[in-house]
Amino acid sequence: MKDICAVSTPLAEGGISVIRISGENSIEIAAKIFKTTSGKKIEEMPGYTCAYGNITDGERIIDDGVLTVFKAPRSYTGENVCEISCHGGIFVTKKVLRLCIKNGAELAEKGEFTKRAMLNGKMSLTQAEAVMDTISAQGEYALNSANLTREGRLFKKISEVNRELVKILGELAAWVDYPEEDLPGIEEENLRKSLENAASVTEKILADYDGGMILKNGIETCIAGKPNVGKSTLMNMLLGYERSIVTDVAGTTRDVIEEKARIGEFILKLSDTAGIHDTQDTVEKIGVEIAKKKLENAMLVMEVFDTSRPLDNEDTELLEYVKDLGKRTVIILNKSDLENKISREFFTGYSDNIVEISAKNDEGREDIQSAVENLFGFGNYDADSTIFANERQRSCAEKADKYLKMALESLDMGETLDAVTVMIDYAANALLELTGEKATEAVVDEVFSKFCVGK
Repeated sequence: MKDICAVSTPLAEGGISVIRISGENSIEIAAKIFKTTSGKKIEEMPGYTCAYGNITDGERIIDDGVLTVFKAPRSYTGENVCEISCHGGIFVTKKVLRLCIKNGAELAEKGEFTKRAMLNGKMSLTQAEAVMDTISAQGEYALNSANLTREGRLFKKISEVNRELVKILGELAAWVDYPEEDLPGIEEENLRKSLENAASVTEKILADYDGGMILKNGIETCIAGKPNVGKSTLMNMLLGYERSIVTDVAGTTRDVIEEKARIGEFILKLSDTAGIHDTQDTVEKIGVEIAKKKLENAMLVMEVFDTSRPLDNEDTELLEYVKDLGKRTVIILNKSDLENKISREFFTGYSDNIVEISAKNDEGREDIQSAVENLFGFGNYDADSTIFANERQRSCAEKADKYLKMALESLDMGETLDAVTVMIDYAANALLELTGEKATEAVVDEVFSKFCVGK
């Protein structure tokens, strides 16, 4: 197998860069370009040791740095691995990478280091997927889930279910194929219990999926309201810096301004839209139409109202419009620092989440967070057991769950055990695909195509 190399740190200016080499000849390749200041030969370095020295191209010193050696099979990939830490300049990093290629390594493909780790038995496919989940995690819940999967919890859980299903299949096959033998009969109650236990695992994976997607991808959030009610000020408050233009002139925002803001465990993908109202201004009218489209596609709508002014028909029309859309809604009563001319009770029929804030004075962020958590939170979240599946895993779990339910229905309808056996076999295969034990090469390639090159 070829020796591969890649930059494993972001290719940007920083303190250090790490260039990783993996393969049977990686130590020899490193020895050609790295000279230790102690004079010790790199080939003689034990695994899990480091050496300071110079990175050289022939007799010319390119940089100084640190070399770390990992010996097979006790390395990330299961092969001999060398990691060169050099200064974090873009030019020098590329120079060191080119030296590795010049001396026998080939540029790694996306995720090839982790793919080799999986192929060499260092991790399962689900654990490999969790590597990227760890890198992309944007909060404690997502990180906990990634760590649990990387530790092998998902693989172990699914494998336990599959072992039980395979055991059932063996008993059913023996009972069907050798009817003349004096084999114990299949206890329907025990069979049903095993299938229900298996289905409870797939159901849990599917139930947690939507929450995981929200944590991983963020919540599409539309900030809506009439002109000059404080939408842009609210967005700036949530972001913690001035992104939207704020003036006393109504209709300042005519296009959609989009940014991401963290609020508790959630990422809000905010859209500050044009004020929704009747207007004859051609440009502003286009902005209003765009705002309405954003409302239709949003997962969460923050309806903003100015409490220093009495409500009018445009306010009521917005409330009714959003209500008809059936969106999860937080009603923001802004400008609490001014005299209140609006009754809070008026809004109770439109949302259970009503928050009074002063965006101008940066007051009320905690209340908004509580409202969002009320709408999207995880009341029974268990950090020690909750795993958020990705789309591939969800699809496999969904297939397994469907066949398990069909097997139970077959039992309820009194069908032959042959029919039950077929459904169980399909479910077991779907779970083996989930863990990667029966994943096709195309599936594996698709998984690792989402990785960065250096991982």
